[in-house]
Amino acid sequence: MFENLSDKLDRAFKLLKGQGKITEINVAETLKEVRKALLDADVNYKVAKLFTDTVKEKALGQQVLIAVSPGQLLVKIVHDELVKLMGGASVDINLKPNPAIILMSGLQGSGKTTLSAKLANMLKTKRGRSVMLVACDVYRPAAIDQLKVLGNTLGVEVYSEDGNQNPVQIAQNAIRTAKEKGFNTIIVDTAGRLAIDEEMMQEIENIRKAINPSETLFVVDAMTGQDAVNTAKAFHDRLNYDGVALTKLDGDSRGGAALSIKAVVNKPIKFVGTGEKPDAIDVFHPERMASRILGMGDIVTLVEKAQEQFDEKEAAALQKKIAKNKFDFSDFLNQIQQIKKMGNMKDLLGMIPGAGKALKDVEISDDAFKSTEAIIRSMTPAERSDPTLLNQNRRKRIAAGSGTDINDVNKLIKQFEEMRKMMKAFTGSNAQRMMRNMPGMRR
Repeated sequence: MFENLSDKLDRAFKLLKGQGKITEINVAETLKEVRKALLDADVNYKVAKLFTDTVKEKALGQQVLIAVSPGQLLVKIVHDELVKLMGGASVDINLKPNPAIILMSGLQGSGKTTLSAKLANMLKTKRGRSVMLVACDVYRPAAIDQLKVLGNTLGVEVYSEDGNQNPVQIAQNAIRTAKEKGFNTIIVDTAGRLAIDEEMMQEIENIRKAINPSETLFVVDAMTGQDAVNTAKAFHDRLNYDGVALTKLDGDSRGGAALSIKAVVNKPIKFVGTGEKPDAIDVFHPERMASRILGMGDIVTLVEKAQEQFDEKEAAALQKKIAKNKFDFSDFLNQIQQIKKMGNMKDLLGMIPGAGKALKDVEISDDAFKSTEAIIRSMTPAERSDPTLLNQNRRKRIAAGSGTDINDVNKLIKQFEEMRKMMKAFTGSNAQRMMRNMPGMRR
């Protein structure tokens, strides 16, 4: 989402390249470009101006160390100010009451119902919560059915009432039922509404007063840009919500909402929706987002995503197989499946420092592993476990069965063998011996 902003900021910092020191003139030129980049990203004008004024003041007040260039120093200051602009630190959702009641509010078409289901899935799978979803959108055709389908897919109970057109009553009845059944978390999905629709705004105020939620979230589509900030303020004036959830952060939006909302309404962004899948929701971390905007990557999130797919017993068994040089194509196929579960490939690679810029114009399909998977699936179980069986005739059969060329099959087998040797070299005593033989590692 922040690709254009990242490019423009990168170009702005290049104005300081080769400069021996920070001066008012060269900082002013750079920050003029930074402000333009922020405005192009649909950041609120007052927010952009205050941001660049603060950066300028801090930059001129600092001495450039011999080991740091003026450009590097300014990047550091901009990074720190971006973190502050987006809230400073992640803010957790309030789950302390029993049951915790989460009220979802937002505009029509903001993706509120889908995000409600994603949040339910996250709290169930990552926090061990027992969650009930409540369908209070009695106006949009098929809204209740949509929530039921999502809930059924995720194994989350959905409360709804046929024929009842009073969302306040439905919410109250749902909470009573949830308490009786022992649910500790209730997520109330409400109808999308416009801030100018007085009757609908009064209705959600009535729901909030009736159920006294522990958390009220405002759900907003990140692709609406500056309009998102305006509606966030209008809703906040009525609901005094606790936090914001940004949807469609993976879309082709300019990112201004993510950078402006905290400054305008002084409420934290708590969650971001990052795709279509049920697990495509993340806790919002200002520091990690600032690093990604400035092309520094996001290794922490990458490691967290890997750990979510990590099975300790499975990993120990795999390590033993690698040590004995028994890692086979079935293991390789399983590792591919684990990587695919982590999310969009280009996003994942963009979390590696420096990779974002390198991959800027490179199209990486989510089907990047498709031919590899097809080749492995065309092997017999015996061939997968013993690659030495793969003679020329077998390779021709595999190529035909997978719809690939024999050169693709040969290339994959060669790469697999090289990878297997490298993996074995980095296990157990081999790794220790290699470390001891490295310069400076001998005792």
